Amino acid sequence: MTEKASTLIDDFTDYFRIQLVTTAEQAKEVYGVRYRVYCEEFKYEATDLFPDKIETDEFDEQSLHCLIVHKETGRSAGCVRLVPVCASIENGLLPFEKFCQQSLNKPLIDSWHLQRDTECEISRLAVDTAFRRRPGETATRFGEVDSMDCTKREQRTFSLIAVSAFLAATSITALTQKTNVFAMMEPFLPRLLKRSGILFEKVGADMDYHGIRAPYFIKTQSALDNMRPDLKEMYDWVYQQVAVDYDKLTATP
Repeated sequence: MTEKASTLIDDFTDYFRIQLVTTAEQAKEVYGVRYRVYCEEFKYEATDLFPDKIETDEFDEQSLHCLIVHKETGRSAGCVRLVPVCASIENGLLPFEKFCQQSLNKPLIDSWHLQRDTECEISRLAVDTAFRRRPGETATRFGEVDSMDCTKREQRTFSLIAVSAFLAATSITALTQKTNVFAMMEPFLPRLLKRSGILFEKVGADMDYHGIRAPYFIKTQSALDNMRPDLKEMYDWVYQQVAVDYDKLTATP
């Protein structure tokens, strides 16, 4: 691990915590981040559809959600969800199958003969505007920021919010054994993850769905095996936090 990377990750763990959503209050925070990013900023969804300023859809109830929280301010900095296959929702389709069917390379996906109950989708990964915007950076939801009253040391860590959200979702795939993972992603995120050794396979064509996106696939073990050592250390930290909450969520009353 390089000293620079190690220091950045150490700093991130000082300033942020990762939570698996276990309460209605946390869920509302997730939906609030999504509303600010998807509705107010990028206009992917109409604001008048969500008068309470929380963005939700039919897949949320069956999903597991993670929240990244800035410790000092208590502000929600980012979120992500993992959607498992659920026969009672949308005829058992995952979101990318419902909305992006025409872009998929079905022969390729079908050739893998995946077990349906091991499939899932990582989606709704967003970084709150307050932790991202800086001059000249408006085209992507994943970045750094000058707009908060934070030290430069803190601001350096903001670039890891999106990565930490992906690592949180990866932790959930491991905990739930939903290890065949799909995602509809903008071009920026696969490139960002590739620099960390996480190699998604593109499984369809680009399409205009809330911006230009394409379907991607990865197996959880592949992500872990190829993860850069410094990022693996961060993953282990994220996993420990998520696992504690997951144990609480699944504990027998």
